Amino acid sequence: MPDDCLFCRIVAGEIPAEVVRRSDGLLAFRDISPKAPVHVLVIPERHVQSLAGVTGLTQAERSDMLAFIADVATQEGLDESGYRVTTNHGPDGQQSIFHLHWHVLGGTQLSDSM
Repeated sequence: MPDDCLFCRIVAGEIPAEVVRRSDGLLAFRDISPKAPVHVLVIPERHVQSLAGVTGLTQAERSDMLAFIADVATQEGLDESGYRVTTNHGPDGQQSIFHLHWHVLGGTQLSDSM
């Protein structure tokens, strides 16, 4: 765990977060600066810098991640109306925290632009 990683510090309980779901190796919590009525971040508990480093996770962590994201969306009541799931990689992709994380956004009609 890098000492300066905000998300690793959330996983360790050093920084508070509004956790909405936790499973073996995965954590979901509300974004502190939401871009939609529902904006939840899903992260692996183990540090991986971005999607490009996903091979640093175990096969079980990788296979569980998508189902966990879908479960979070269901739990948040987004199945019927729909939602967006996105991740950013690197500076040009607007990645601001260098720990792999997925944005689950919904609860309103989302913009057609990314």
